[in-house]
Amino acid sequence: MDEFMMRFHELEEDEYGIGVVEVVLIITVSVGLVLLFKNQITDIVKTLLTKMNKEAKQL
Repeated sequence: MDEFMMRFHELEEDEYGIGVVEVVLIITVSVGLVLLFKNQITDIVKTLLTKMNKEAKQL
């Protein structure tokens, strides 16, 4: 029983796996949001680039 508790405490202290899971979840959510709002993001970028192009031509 003591060996089990020692191993349990070792696993409890090892937080490397938790960090990896968090990063994977953040990436997954980010990709999902980009796919969900792809058209809106594209429209915003096109609008911004058009405005920048117009203002650059005025200079």
